[in-house]
Order: sequence, then structure tokens, then C-alpha cells
Amino acid sequence: MHNTVAQIIAEKGWCVADGATGSNFFDRGLEAGYPPDLWCVERPEEVLRLHSAFLKAGADIILTNSFGANAPRLKLHKAENRVGELNTAAAELARTATQQHYDDTGRRTVVAGSIGPTGELFEPMGSLNHEQTVAIFTVQAVALAEGGAEVIWIETMSSTEEVAAAAEAGRATGLPVCATLTFDTARRSMMGITPADYAQFATQIGLDMAGSNCGVGPAELMDSTQGLIATGIDIPIVAKGNCGIPQYVDGAIHFHGSPELMAQYALFARDAGATIIGGCCGTTPEHIAAMVRALNTSAPRRLDSQAMSAALGEPWAALAANERSTDGGKRRSRRRKL
Repeated sequence: MHNTVAQIIAEKGWCVADGATGSNFFDRGLEAGYPPDLWCVERPEEVLRLHSAFLKAGADIILTNSFGANAPRLKLHKAENRVGELNTAAAELARTATQQHYDDTGRRTVVAGSIGPTGELFEPMGSLNHEQTVAIFTVQAVALAEGGAEVIWIETMSSTEEVAAAAEAGRATGLPVCATLTFDTARRSMMGITPADYAQFATQIGLDMAGSNCGVGPAELMDSTQGLIATGIDIPIVAKGNCGIPQYVDGAIHFHGSPELMAQYALFARDAGATIIGGCCGTTPEHIAAMVRALNTSAPRRLDSQAMSAALGEPWAALAANERSTDGGKRRSRRRKL
């Protein structure tokens, strides 16, 4: 199996994934609640513009604009019959951008076919089962591969069941498969998975790359990244954190992380052992450019946990404060599952 991501990592020790899609489109006119995936056919010039901006910033991996392009999510917009069309278009646009970048610069970059969650729950809490979900994701994965994706990139998942189904669909294309969970609920995913749990699961199902994305902010993302790496997992680890902590301001979510903050986060992610480093919600090409500059001009170093906390903040500060208030200030030996 050809894995260009692994080749880039072997050459320089790490690679940089791109930043956000939806939050960058909001600045270009995308309305809240409207699926960004439809812009692949309605406003392809905007999709190409964003891909090209991330490539110019130095990203090695470009995720396709197909995060929500699966049938259950598209059904909310009466577009469930357009899965193949939208995913193929998404991959073709990313491929066009990376080819143009190669023609202009000679720099090799990678198209990763983005697959997000269905938004549905598995049995017994919901109606999904493994076979149905594999079928849902197979349509998407095949279309991404046909459009030119070089990696199947499963992201922002909360359950191992959904990762297993998406990974099975991805492997059927013959492409390398990456999958990231979001650990946003007191050091766990929404469905209760810890980073250590996920590292073991990723090894069991044979993922080519694994890690975490989105969540709360860079400090929490780094906490999850360290939890994955501490298990000794020996595949490339992805750290793709939000641009600062999201805040609700004037009726909308804003991310106030500066390029300087994200540059520091990128260095700490590399110091911790992550080899695929990028940004998630709120991360612009300007942030990615700052991250690339920092990685290219700063030598790898031993992780300084105190310096990281000073720069990024203490992870899960609200959780720690709540635990102190409920146990009289005594340290708990085990966190209660919420």
C-alpha cells in the first residue's frame, strides 16, 4: 500500500495537515446550518481558494470538503442521493489544488478524503448497526477514492463502533486509513472512550494513522495526544486541535487563538511525539503558516510540560475545579464516568 504521508514523515520527521473548513467558509458567505459540502458544486471556486491558501501556507495534507457528505447528514438537506456526486467533486477539487501547487512549486502534498460522523447512534441507543454503517460510508469512501483521494481520513468521531465501520469502508478502497476521535467530555469522547482505550482499538483494527481532533482547545488536545502516545502505539499520531477555546460571542462561535499560540501548540505537539500536526475549528491559513514556520525553524526538543501549561493553559481546568469542589480539595484516584 502506497502511503505518501508516511513518506513525508520519514523525510522530515513530521508533516502538517490543514486547518478548518466550515469556519473559514463563514467568512466567505456560508450561512449557519447550511452544509459546506454543497459548495463543492455550488461554489467550487471557494473550495479551491481555501485549499490553495492552505497549500501556500505550507500544509502537507489537504482534507477534502466532504466532512458531512454522508447520506444521513445530507438527508437533513434533502440531498441524500448526492453522496457520490459531492464526494467525487470534493476529491477532484482538492486534487486540482494539489496538482497546481506541485506544478508551481515542485512540492508534493497529499489529498485526504474527509469522512465525518453520521450524527446517528448505534444500537441499542440508536438505530444504526455495523452493516448499515459500513454501507453508508462505503458509498462515500469509494467516491472519494474515485475523485483522487490518497488517504481516507475519518475524523471527529466519538465511538469506536462508528470508527470500525468507517475504517472497514475505507480499507475496501485500498487506500491508507486514518481515524481521529474527539475527546471533549472530561478527558473522554462523548461515548466514554479514553485516549488509552482508543490507542488499543486503533492497533486492533489496523489503522495506518490515528489521533485526536477538535475538542475543546489546544491544551485539552495535547492532553489527549499525550494519552495516546503514552500507550506506546507505533503508528503516526495526529494532533489537530481547535484554534484556541471556542467562545459564544454575539450569537456565534468564535475562536480566538492567535497564530503565535498555534505555533507554540505545533511545537509542543511535535515534542510530545505527534507526527501529523494541524488545526481544526477556527484555524485559518495564517495560523497554519505560523505553525509551519515554527516547525521548520525550531529543532525538536524534549517536551517541557510546565512550559506547555504556561503557554496553552491547564487542560480540563473546569473539570479539575469541579473535582476539587466535590471532594474537599482531595485528589481523586479515579475519575467517575459521566
